Amino acid sequence: MRIIFKDEDLLLACTDPKIGKRKWGESRAKVIRRRLDELQAAETLDDMRCLRGAGCHELRGQRQGTLAVHVSQPYRLIFKPAECPMPRKPDGGLDWTKVKAIIVLEVVDYH
Repeated sequence: MRIIFKDEDLLLACTDPKIGKRKWGESRAKVIRRRLDELQAAETLDDMRCLRGAGCHELRGQRQGTLAVHVSQPYRLIFKPAECPMPRKPDGGLDWTKVKAIIVLEVVDYH
């Protein structure tokens, strides 16, 4: 899957180990990098459903239209499909099998 970042600062924080360590601490930065590697290795977003521990899920409420994967409790890596329009199933839900690119928005504790 192709990964795009919301901005240059987030790209650097997620991909440069020194910057990530300063921003989130060493262990959290390593998990973020692992999650990004897993997302990149996936052919489609649907591949993330079977990945143990990733906890990939759609968000609701004010965050509707975005998804999250677990980083470390309570942090999540938040992203949205890059396809425009967003691929939908006949029932209106997101078609995970057609999402081949994402935009990473943030790493946050939204709880």
